[in-house]
Amino acid sequence: MNPFPIIASVTKEEQIPKMLQSNVERVNLMTGHIGNLESIIRQAHDSGKKVYVHMEMVAGLGKDSYAISYLAEKFQIDGILTTKSAAVTAARQAGLKTIQRIFAIDTAAIQTAIRMINSSQPDEVELMPGLMPRVIRELKGTIKQPLIVGGLIRYEHEITEALASGADYISTGDPAMW
Repeated sequence: MNPFPIIASVTKEEQIPKMLQSNVERVNLMTGHIGNLESIIRQAHDSGKKVYVHMEMVAGLGKDSYAISYLAEKFQIDGILTTKSAAVTAARQAGLKTIQRIFAIDTAAIQTAIRMINSSQPDEVELMPGLMPRVIRELKGTIKQPLIVGGLIRYEHEITEALASGADYISTGDPAMW
């Protein structure tokens, strides 16, 4: 069992069997399409995993509140992952957990992201990329939500550094880390 708080970021359908066999408790689903989504979610739930669907990366989904309500009712997803504040609001209204993903490309992007977080009030925030200890510390000190970091993390020492900097979870697409 992995000693770190890892979230499996499933970015390719070929990763699904490894995710199902892994010990992770949470999955950020960023692959698949409306035609196979029900099967993937059912298998993950049957394996004891919570599934968060990335609204912008799963094919065939609308990006509006109707799509979010449909996912909640039809597929019983646990939550969504999105870059869109409006989707966070719609998901909260549908009773779903929310992760707002932000990208730290420069100071202005981080300031904009903090305003979005304060406005939409997601349950958790995912910072990309996750290899920035100073930015992790500063963002963690600014928001009240649990902080997930992901992107470009390849080695155990990067995980421990991110956690020591204030990250609550690490999301990774590397099945070896699951």
